[in-house]
Amino acid sequence: MPTLLWMQTAACSGDSMSLLCAESPDLLELLEGHGVELLWHPSLSPTSAADLGRTIDRILADEIDLTVLCVEGSILLGPDGTGMFDSFGGRPKKDLVAGLAAKAQFVLAMGTCAAFGGIPASGPNPTDAVGLQFLRDEPDGGLLEREFRSRAGLPVINLAGCPAHPNTMVQTLLWALSGMRLELDHLHRPTEFYSTLVHQGCTRNEYHEFDVEERDFGAPGCLFFNLGCEGPTTMATCNSILWNNQSSKPRVGVPCFACTSPAFPRAHDLFKTNKIGEVPVVLPLGVNRASYMAYKGLARSAAPARLLERKSKL
Repeated sequence: MPTLLWMQTAACSGDSMSLLCAESPDLLELLEGHGVELLWHPSLSPTSAADLGRTIDRILADEIDLTVLCVEGSILLGPDGTGMFDSFGGRPKKDLVAGLAAKAQFVLAMGTCAAFGGIPASGPNPTDAVGLQFLRDEPDGGLLEREFRSRAGLPVINLAGCPAHPNTMVQTLLWALSGMRLELDHLHRPTEFYSTLVHQGCTRNEYHEFDVEERDFGAPGCLFFNLGCEGPTTMATCNSILWNNQSSKPRVGVPCFACTSPAFPRAHDLFKTNKIGEVPVVLPLGVNRASYMAYKGLARSAAPARLLERKSKL
């Protein structure tokens, strides 16, 4: 029988809450359909923390075979490398996670904090927070060394997001339990879920193409030019697989913050686009700056009146 243990470290439980919104399949269908024994989840398990401690010890002693280890939250190395800022039963969680990772067939980082360090690892990082195998985009800065491989021969699989998309989590778990091949990108994210831009499927795309820029929130135009949206540079499925099959942040007027990126959260204003003159410093992926400046000048002059009048639907 396959087993799954969900270890929570320095986290807000956002990924756990997201997981409960999964529908294709939902979590219960996933577990029952594949006969998975849920060894522990901090929000779902009826057993006590003492039971978790005994389960961990039995895994480390090779008395229980661990199929999937899911880690939610940053790994805290401080103070002074002890890891005691985040402990369980008197033991630093960093040591418990490292020990469990060595026993697991698959290791999944659930969310950007576990994958890259996330919010706790942003400056000045007083707790020395890191991801499982990365610190931001550096593969040598995480808890586990660059060469780490699970028993299945894979690095930590990074399901980035703040939180990770529920579909991404359950579909990756399905892949692991089914033994299917999954391709990873250079950040160890599954390309099936991290090879399309948030910009793709955004209801504001037409405004973007014709350079109809919003400077204030509440209107249907593009949020990229002035209001900090990083959808044209961020790999995620938010607008192609909608959250709760309903919507996404850009669709309701909130800029994409690039929460699947190792650099999340960025150091500057999340609601402002940094520019050189009138051109954003960071351009959409694959766009040449000189060509973009020429295009930008022509696009607005060709914009249909209905866009300029903000008459298209969100």
